[in-house]
Amino acid sequence: MRILTLTGMVGLVLGTGLLGFDVGVCALSIAAALLLVAPQRHRDAVKDISWSAVLLVCGMLTYMAVLKENGTLALLGDAAAALGSPLLAALLLCFAVAIVSAFGSSIGTLGIALPLAFPLLATGQVGAFGFIVALAFCSTVVDVSPFSTNGVIVLAQAQVPDKQQFQRRMFGYTGLVIVGAPLLAWAVAILPSSL
Repeated sequence: MRILTLTGMVGLVLGTGLLGFDVGVCALSIAAALLLVAPQRHRDAVKDISWSAVLLVCGMLTYMAVLKENGTLALLGDAAAALGSPLLAALLLCFAVAIVSAFGSSIGTLGIALPLAFPLLATGQVGAFGFIVALAFCSTVVDVSPFSTNGVIVLAQAQVPDKQQFQRRMFGYTGLVIVGAPLLAWAVAILPSSL
């Protein structure tokens, strides 16, 4: 099974990289083939998956793709730039990135947030390097959320007596990170590079 799994991973990389296959369809096809080869070996792993969290993550990613496609994110970026205070707009954008990333993919959120930052960076009043570092920090530090892609994996694999209590603790910690990380990133990365 290990050799088949590694072969599937190589096939995923080659299929998506060289042949241009859709990564989601390719990954699901390989996973289905592995399940058909040895259906009994994966039964315990499937039981530990938090399906509600998986559905939430998929829903958030779909929602963000719709927002990007219909121009809402560009409108928000222009509105942030029009606030009058670029430093305040940068702080609000850091908070927005932290909140959205807590419910989805950090890389996906960062890919959406950078176009939002362009109108703000065009003003020249916010340091580009510090702002990008702050956005990257805010989007990745919240990966402890049980609804983010990494947090779902941690929750599913946690060997604890009470998963519900563990999930509540993850929520509490995530709340602290969502409030504290943007403030820290703004004070350490954005403010010094913008003065």
